[in-house]
Amino acid sequence: MTSTPTLAEALATGTVVLDGGMSNQLEAAGHDLSDELWSARLLAERPEAVTEAHLAYFRAGADVAITASYQATFEGFAKRGIDHERAARLMALSVESAREAARRAGVSRPLWVAASAGPYGAMLADGSEYRGRYGLTVDELERFHRPRLEVLAAARPDVLALETVPDADEAAALLRAVRGLGVPAWLTYSVAGDRTRAGQPLEEAFALAADADEVIAVGVNCCAPEDVEPAAATAARVTGKPVVVYPNSGETWDATARAWSGRSTFTADQVDRWRAAGARLIGGCCRVGPEAISGIAGAVATT
Repeated sequence: MTSTPTLAEALATGTVVLDGGMSNQLEAAGHDLSDELWSARLLAERPEAVTEAHLAYFRAGADVAITASYQATFEGFAKRGIDHERAARLMALSVESAREAARRAGVSRPLWVAASAGPYGAMLADGSEYRGRYGLTVDELERFHRPRLEVLAAARPDVLALETVPDADEAAALLRAVRGLGVPAWLTYSVAGDRTRAGQPLEEAFALAADADEVIAVGVNCCAPEDVEPAAATAARVTGKPVVVYPNSGETWDATARAWSGRSTFTADQVDRWRAAGARLIGGCCRVGPEAISGIAGAVATT
């Protein structure tokens, strides 16, 4: 009996398909996410809905489920009266829910679980995750991230997804926070053109992860599709690591109005260019659903 390869091993031999947006899939199923906890609220109230969302993506062709823990923090749960012990259980449940979906998927291909850790700004729920520059030191950010990363790592995901990072300073804190946890990680920035959302050059931002043994892939997420190709090429050149990309649909999020505007520019036709630029994990973020992930899986399978 052959064992399931690690995600790092899979990346050495081919392209892996990520899932799409958790929030849009939950909203499509009729769940209200107008809450500071966002999709993490359903870990407490409707965990089965989270499992079903993961299952939809696995059945669409995704190989990796990213957990509903992006906005799950001790501080955020505390605001809702959820104590430390229960908050830790809910974070662990995010990994268990994705594992349960993998079991139910009934497919023969390997499936992996990525435990999401969003930026500090996601906890604030005020749009600052798209700006960075919180006024905190790297040490302070490390102290914020380490406790929940410890809980997520203890739940034994295949990888920690350090995602939607707007600021190279926060990336430095996250890279310190994952040391010694025994679980590999990927690091993805949210970008605007050739810079982080906080305005740092991507070449400098990616360089932080070049020598981090814990990091098995670097790249971008929660960005415009047209920003992916140049950012992926920069990430591959600077770090020599596999590149992970999962952009938004191309629509624009208005943090004040809490609504999307514009039109989608995300298509599976872009996959070949992203792969040529170094991308080995490819999926979608906000507003990218199972149909688009099915298109990516089809594109990967035919090339």
